[in-house]
Amino acid sequence: MSQTEPRSDRETKKSLRFDHPSGILRLTQHDAVPVLLDAVLDLPPGREFNKSEFADHAGVTRQTVANYTDLFLEMEVFETVPNTTPQRYRVADSDVVRELYEFNSALNTAGE
Repeated sequence: MSQTEPRSDRETKKSLRFDHPSGILRLTQHDAVPVLLDAVLDLPPGREFNKSEFADHAGVTRQTVANYTDLFLEMEVFETVPNTTPQRYRVADSDVVRELYEFNSALNTAGE
């Protein structure tokens, strides 16, 4: 992409990215998501939590967690724990979570 590309072309291309986002853009386009993902990365496998517990762990409000719970379920970051009230969740046993750990590990070792 040229540095001299007209601003309107850049804006159009950026808009198209948000109209048809990749998985990573879809997940990270929200300000709170990186903080929530960082909190996911230091939970022990199989650890159950409700929204309030996860909010406390992440250092955000319960409302912030509630805002992104459906996204995390859809993207297979969280899974529900059946027959729990209030609803409990755990970090999903999914390819997405395994790749998230791998990606984080690669980022942590980059430049060493």
